[in-house]
Amino acid sequence: MKKTNVFGLLFLGVSLVGFSQQEVDSTKVEQLDEVVLTDSRFALKRENSGKTVIKISQEEIERNQGRTISELISTKSGIEVNGSRSNAGQNLGVYVRGGRNRQVLVLIDGVQVSDPSQINIEYDLRLLNLNQIESIEIIKGAASTLYGSGAASAVINITTKRAGDKKINGVFSSSIGTNQSESDQNYNISDFNNNVAISGTLNKFTYRAAFNNRFVDGLSAAISETDEKDAFSQYGVDVNLGYNFSERFSLNVYGNFTDTNSDIDGFDSNFALVDTPDEFNSIQHRVGVSSKLKYNNGSLNLNAAYSEYEREFISAFPSVFTSKNYVADIFNKYVFNKTFYTIVGLNATENKAVFSEEQTFKITDPYANFVYISEFGLNVNAGARLNNHSEYGSHFTYNLNPSFTIKNEKGYTKLFGSYSTSFIAPSLSQLFGNFGANPDLEPEENITIEVGAELKLSKDFLVSGLFFNRKESNTVLWIDGGYQNAESDLNARGAEVELSATPLSKLSVTANYTFTEYKESEARRIPKHKANLLLGYDLCESTFASLSYQYVHDRFENAFVPMLDSFSLVNLYVSHKAMKGKINFFAGLDNLLNEDYEDVPGYVTKGRNVRLGFQLGL
Repeated sequence: MKKTNVFGLLFLGVSLVGFSQQEVDSTKVEQLDEVVLTDSRFALKRENSGKTVIKISQEEIERNQGRTISELISTKSGIEVNGSRSNAGQNLGVYVRGGRNRQVLVLIDGVQVSDPSQINIEYDLRLLNLNQIESIEIIKGAASTLYGSGAASAVINITTKRAGDKKINGVFSSSIGTNQSESDQNYNISDFNNNVAISGTLNKFTYRAAFNNRFVDGLSAAISETDEKDAFSQYGVDVNLGYNFSERFSLNVYGNFTDTNSDIDGFDSNFALVDTPDEFNSIQHRVGVSSKLKYNNGSLNLNAAYSEYEREFISAFPSVFTSKNYVADIFNKYVFNKTFYTIVGLNATENKAVFSEEQTFKITDPYANFVYISEFGLNVNAGARLNNHSEYGSHFTYNLNPSFTIKNEKGYTKLFGSYSTSFIAPSLSQLFGNFGANPDLEPEENITIEVGAELKLSKDFLVSGLFFNRKESNTVLWIDGGYQNAESDLNARGAEVELSATPLSKLSVTANYTFTEYKESEARRIPKHKANLLLGYDLCESTFASLSYQYVHDRFENAFVPMLDSFSLVNLYVSHKAMKGKINFFAGLDNLLNEDYEDVPGYVTKGRNVRLGFQLGL
């Protein structure tokens, strides 16, 4: 018997013992009003926000253990992460409201993250481990006023876990699973995921250190008739140290390191995708500091980080890309009598990347934003930003986001709209890179209009819907062997509907539907229709089960692969808490019906797969 299979049987035995435990935590948690932060940078009740912010809580993250962050956010309305259903080393394309990677900005603990050597200057979500994340907020639509260049179709704001309240807290989690295609259902254990974190609070000092590693094998990158398997391995270290000098002043320093290695497949002399012994290696170093100085009704805040990236492709045409960036954001927040909120700040970024020689550009942006919350239901979120780019001079962006809330005894009705502009600078690769660079590119500009409504009938029922239209000007495209600006505008438009309800005391229902299209042409790799449904049921106080369904409509690819067929996925998840909630066992069955479909043309897609795991808290 293979060693991995022996380990799997032992793991299953331990899990079954855990499931036999009946001790549960009887502590009841009071359900509070949902608070959102990303759309204004102030902690506001959802009813006072002019957006439909997607909030992924720690509870939801815990109920998706064993999955990746890209798999989780791809279940949310308006978001498609192409490649998240393929081999673990597959490149990811994040499509939000018809936009692509370059129009989606990622924040980690309030700081923009991006790799300046990437063609779209995006951040690689494969570098993140879901077990080290406390919560995720996603706002869709232009947000350049608060977050600068790149925040055109969405901002994904990721908050990492903080130190525990006790002197020492420990969390260990581990999972194993299969990694197999629809046509090769061998059920060998091929996916290993382990995480450990230690944290605590010692008087005024807080600390947290975490380590994670993952190894995945058993699946080829490219569709092939050979038995070649492409492995993926990753390990990462995170450290966060904080000190509260007083009730008014606190300081945190942090650092993380991630090393990723992937076996990948390439192309033959006829440009056909085939099995090759190619490799891709990626290393990230990141250090940062955050501080807050509180005063009456306000605070002065600093978030700053330095990051280094190195990507190496080992193939018949080897290449190495190195880059680094500096980000500093200093801002002042002030609250007038819980009615008028203001934020004024200065954001500075320097991006550097090495191609034939080192290239760099700098961005320095002053910005201001305010929020008004009236007693009669009118709410206004508005602001402006002046983008000062070393290559392109100054660009003015702004947003206006009014909403009106009618409250009742059990909930509210909210009507909202927004008009926002954004600015997207071409990447260093597009301007000065080794392939098709064009230093004469103009920056892309977006205008986004959004109107919608949200209805909360009770604490157990929330539904929202909206229509959006996003106009792109000067879109950067690959044309005739190089990067050029599109001559005509592109209009992405669509609608989103979201539902969250608890029709029965033990049954929860969440659902969403998204319609997206380009007015002028087909949208590449973006489904026109996409829907998600999740049914959750508390079998008892200690056991939870969920059944999810996802439908992805036909997607246009290119003239050679004109259309990818639609597909449906069904997933099953079960978790059980024992030892008064200190240990949580979980099991998942993904692609329950073993659907055969293509996510990325020419690349293998995961079929039915099983995973088992546990999380132990001390």
